[in-house]
Amino acid sequence: MKIICIGRNYIEHAHELNNPVPSQPVFFMKPETALIRGRLPFFYPDFSRDVHYEVELVLKINKLGKHIQEKFAHTYYEHIGIGIDFTARDVQTICKQKGLPWEIAKAFDGSAPVSTFIHKEEFKDLYDINFALSKNDTVVQKGNSGMMIFNFEKIISYVSQFVTLKIGDLIFTGTPAGVGPVVSGDTLKATLEDQIMIHLPVK
Repeated sequence: MKIICIGRNYIEHAHELNNPVPSQPVFFMKPETALIRGRLPFFYPDFSRDVHYEVELVLKINKLGKHIQEKFAHTYYEHIGIGIDFTARDVQTICKQKGLPWEIAKAFDGSAPVSTFIHKEEFKDLYDINFALSKNDTVVQKGNSGMMIFNFEKIISYVSQFVTLKIGDLIFTGTPAGVGPVVSGDTLKATLEDQIMIHLPVK
């Protein structure tokens, strides 16, 4: 099982980090050890002093596929959840300045809390899914699947040109504007259509 993450998929988020808006999906990967499931906390890593939250809709792949045509991509997932892509922003900045890969800032253990999943038929419109993140009961991010630069089908089709998708793979589909830091003692709550899906203390 692998975790595929799409970067810069919301225009306002690209702007807030002074990144160019991409013409094709940008993706990177996290290992399975990045997952946090259930009610386990997020433990702040000792190699960073500036870890940021990034809330995202997550697709669960349900069948094997490569070189998937966009018109068939909707058949490769049945469930949608929500996750948090934790980023060691200070580490990432140093890597970017040196022209180095920045997986070290994204792929560390515990950097990908993921909720349970909801069947996509339970959503009225897959292009109008609301989601949000609150920190200490204050909403810090709000997003909608209709705001994505690249929709679910485009993402699946594009990624599958390079990487074979397998059953159980997860795709984080990008974060909206409003990313920011967490500190020990914070509590994060991620909601999907007003349903609390993640309740995560930061230790």
